Amino acid sequence: MKIHKLLVDKTVSTLVSIFTSTIYADKAIEKVFKENRKWGSRDRRFFAEAVFDCVRFRRRYWSMAGLDDEKYLALDAINESSVFRLWLAYFKDKTGAVPEWVSPGVVSSLSSQKTFTFAIQQSYPDWIVSLFKESYPSDYESILKSMNEVAPVFIRVNEIKSNADQVRDELLKEGIAVEAVKHVPSALKLVEKKNVFSTQAFHKGYFEVQDAGSQMISMLLDARPGMRVVDACAGAGGKSLHLASMMKNKGKIISLDIHERRLKDLRTRATRNGVDIIEQKVIDSQKVIKRFENSFDRVLLDVPCTGLGVIRRNPDSKWKLTKDDLENLLITQQEILDNYSRMMKKDGKLVYATCSLFPKENELQVQQFLRTHPEWKLENEFHIRPDKTAFDGFYAACLVRQ
Repeated sequence: MKIHKLLVDKTVSTLVSIFTSTIYADKAIEKVFKENRKWGSRDRRFFAEAVFDCVRFRRRYWSMAGLDDEKYLALDAINESSVFRLWLAYFKDKTGAVPEWVSPGVVSSLSSQKTFTFAIQQSYPDWIVSLFKESYPSDYESILKSMNEVAPVFIRVNEIKSNADQVRDELLKEGIAVEAVKHVPSALKLVEKKNVFSTQAFHKGYFEVQDAGSQMISMLLDARPGMRVVDACAGAGGKSLHLASMMKNKGKIISLDIHERRLKDLRTRATRNGVDIIEQKVIDSQKVIKRFENSFDRVLLDVPCTGLGVIRRNPDSKWKLTKDDLENLLITQQEILDNYSRMMKKDGKLVYATCSLFPKENELQVQQFLRTHPEWKLENEFHIRPDKTAFDGFYAACLVRQ
């Protein structure tokens, strides 16, 4: 396989921008594709795979490149030269060869060491490995290994416009095979990873891309037609749309978020899905929360979290997250649960959810809330682990106010 230097240079410069800024790999790749529309499918695939693999295994390839492990996150150590060596270590590890245009001196700088610590080999910061070891002393290695695997693609059938059989048939006509997902009737799993966003079925609003574990969170809320529901941390609205589908587009959903741009994405998606029961509101003050006290039959709190249950899809989060971020998130989660729980009517249901695997963000938060709010009780909860299922990592607890 002949590798053109210009393509490698673009890969390296993209990795430098990811490693030295807040931009995430998927957005960086999307930007490069828009700037290079003439690239063929082979070049696009090579570029995307290289960027994601180098981000996912950043620490491993940094060490394999013969670079100082203590500086793998140091901004002053990240430049075109060091990241090129990182890419070269990745390419040699993957193919067993190096491009013919690479100088012998650069090749000889790669490390000859064959074994590394678990944290280096699996590419995680030491503090994340320590936290997982503390939380899952016998399983932490299998969990962390599973989160380095490429995630399968799941879609959620939009039952307002279609059903699972129709979506399966429509996609098969376009050369995309899917299979049913046990215990998640709204979900279908792609047999082979393909671009579903260009399909007619997607443009008709027959489905959305959404992990099956994420779909289970909406199912736990048990939203029904005619109810008043609030999705209090809606983001781009994937769960709001699922709730609308469950409610057969009957009732009312208020989707809240502090970021207006995310809610704009939801408006576009709702139109494609044939959903008109969703109202978007930006949370710009505590007055919004106070205005909705005792207003809803169902409350969904998909709270901000470390996101370490979805590392397979967002490998950047391993490197951009800090211990301080975790501590700040714990405070935010507690505040959201305390404040937003007031929105629910008596005998309604509230679901607290994260895409994290840390007990501190999950069951320990819920237990703390129940200790200080005796009028609430835990009805049900579940943990989803990527090493036990094909799904991403999630936690959800269903609470009832008595």
